[in-house]
Amino acid sequence: MMDLKGVFGLIFLWAGLLILLSNTGRVYAGDIVHDDNLAPKKPGCENDFVLVKVQTWVDGIEDEEFVGVGARFGTTIVSKEKNANQTHLFLSDPRDCCGPANKKFDGDILMVDRGNCKFTTKANFAQAAGASAVLIINNEKELYKMVCEPDETDLDIHIPAVMLPQDAGATLEKMLSNGSSVSVQLYSPRRPVVDIAEVFLWLMAVGTILCASYWSAWSAREAAIEQDKFLKDAPDELPNIKGNSGSSVVDINTTSAILFVVVASCFLILIYKLMSYWFIELLVVLFCIGGVEGLQTCLVAFLSRWFKQAGESFIKVPVFGAVSYLTLAVAPFCIAFAVVWAVYRDVSFAWIGQDILGIALIITVLQIVRIPNLKVGTVLLSCAFIYDIFWVFVSKKLFKESVMIVVARGDRSGEDGIPMLLKIPRLFDPWGGYSIIGFGDILLPGLLVAFSLRYDWLANKSLRAGYFLWAMFAYGLGLLITYVALNLMDGHGQPALLYIVPFTLGTFLALGRKRGDLKILWTRGEPDRVCPHVRLESTQESL
Repeated sequence: MMDLKGVFGLIFLWAGLLILLSNTGRVYAGDIVHDDNLAPKKPGCENDFVLVKVQTWVDGIEDEEFVGVGARFGTTIVSKEKNANQTHLFLSDPRDCCGPANKKFDGDILMVDRGNCKFTTKANFAQAAGASAVLIINNEKELYKMVCEPDETDLDIHIPAVMLPQDAGATLEKMLSNGSSVSVQLYSPRRPVVDIAEVFLWLMAVGTILCASYWSAWSAREAAIEQDKFLKDAPDELPNIKGNSGSSVVDINTTSAILFVVVASCFLILIYKLMSYWFIELLVVLFCIGGVEGLQTCLVAFLSRWFKQAGESFIKVPVFGAVSYLTLAVAPFCIAFAVVWAVYRDVSFAWIGQDILGIALIITVLQIVRIPNLKVGTVLLSCAFIYDIFWVFVSKKLFKESVMIVVARGDRSGEDGIPMLLKIPRLFDPWGGYSIIGFGDILLPGLLVAFSLRYDWLANKSLRAGYFLWAMFAYGLGLLITYVALNLMDGHGQPALLYIVPFTLGTFLALGRKRGDLKILWTRGEPDRVCPHVRLESTQESL
C-alpha cells in the first residue's frame, strides 16, 4: 500500500470540507427557492403548493416543457396528463393584468408579468376577461410561492394560477412574437411516496460505512498484532513501535473535534457567499483531487493482495517521496477517471462517477482519520448535531434562506450543485431530479461506527456481544427515519444528523453503560489485553 505520510494533511482537510453538506434531501429541476410561510391559509386561499408541468405546442407541434408552481388561491390543477386540455395561450393587455383586459377571451390562458399589483388582483382580472387560467411570469430565474395578502377576504377565484420563472416567460413570449399559434397544457402529477433511489442511497451509505469500518478495524488489528509481537520479542523497542504504527493515522482530540465544526461553518459561509459558476468549478477541481487520492488508496489496498511485490516495492519520486510501483500503475487510471467525470459531469449518467469518487474518498478518510475514544466521538457528533440543525433551520432567520440547502443545490451558481454529495436519479418520479445525501451524513457517524468495530476486535467480542452490530443497526435506522421525515416534509431538505446522531450515539452510550464498559470506552477506547497477541489471532474465529 502507498505511503500515506504525504497525504494526511490533504485527507484531514477534506474531512473538514466534507461535513459541509450534512444534508439529506431531493433536488428537482424547478425546485421552489423562495418560501412564504408567514401567510396563513384562509377560505379561498388554502391550496397546497404544487409543481406544475406546462407543456407547449407551437402550430400543433409539441415543443418545450416548463415547470411552474401553483398558487395558494384558485382552483386546483388536474394531476393526470390525459385529463388536461390543450388551450391557446395569449399575452395579456395590459401586460401586468392589473386592470381590465382590452378584449375578452373564450377559455384561453393568459400570460402576464409579475409586479404592480397583487397576485389575486391579476387572477381576478384574468377571470373577468374569460381566461381559463393565468400564467404569471416571475421577474427572477427562480420560482416563487404566490400567497394572499393578510388583509384579503372574500376571495372568489375559480381559475388556476401558475407562476413560471423568468427564462420560461422569455421563451414563451418569443414563441408568441413569431405569430405562431401557441397552446399549453397544465397538469401536476403526484410524486411517489417512496422512490427506489432512496433505497439505493440508503444501501450505499450503509455499505460505505460497513466497508470502511472493516478496513479500519483490520488495519488496527494488524498493527496491534505487529506491536504485540515486538513487545514479546523486544520489549525495549516498544516506544519506537508505537510512534511508527500511528504515523498513518490521524487521531482527533476534543479540541480538534470542536474546531472541526467551526472550520466547517466558516467554509460553508464562504461557499454560500462566493457561490458562482467559477467557484463551483474550483470545488470540482478540489473534489477531483480528493477523489483521485481516495480511489487510488482503495485500489492499491485492494490490488496489493494479488500484486504484493509491486505494492511493497518503492521508487523515489520528486515531491511525492517513496511511492510503490503499484501506486504508479494505478494513478493514471484514477486521474483519467476523475478528469473524464469532470469533463462530462453534466451528462445523465455522470452521477455514477461522482458516487464512485465520493465513496472512495469517504472510505479513505474513515481509514485514516479516527476517534480514539467515545469522549471524542460524543463531542464531535454533538457539535455536528448542533451544526446541522443550525445551518438547515436556524440559518433561515439570519440569511432569509437555508444556507445548507442553498449550497447543496448550488443556487445562484448556474450548476446542479456542488459535487460533495452522493446522489441517485429518482427513477419513478415524474419530476425527475435526484435523491442526495451529504458526505457528512456518512463520514461523521462512520467515525463512531468504525471505532466500535475496532474496539470489538481488540476486545475479542463477538458480533452479538459487541458494539458494532448495534451501532450499525442504529445508523441504518436513523437514516431510515431521515427519509421518512423527508417524505413527510414533501421533499424539503432534512438535517440527517438530527435523526442519526441520537440513534447512533444514544445506542452506544446506553449499551456501554449497561455492560459496564462505558468508562473504558470513554477514556482509553481500548480494552485491557492480558495476552493480546494470542487473543487477537483468535478474533476471527469468534466472529
